Amino acid sequence: MKTNKSYTKRLKVTKNGKIKARKPGQNHFNAKERRSKQLNKKRSADFPMSQRDKRRFLINA
Repeated sequence: MKTNKSYTKRLKVTKNGKIKARKPGQNHFNAKERRSKQLNKKRSADFPMSQRDKRRFLINA
């Protein structure tokens, strides 16, 4: 099965096998937001995913 490339660009697999995801809504329209909210968006979030989904969407995960 082919890897879904658009999906993998949003995810990062850590050394221990955890998956980190970019938070949505951080590309534009950020100028009017509070600075704390802007910085919060930069942090990546944990992304819970089952083993079945890992095999389906990610290579070597």
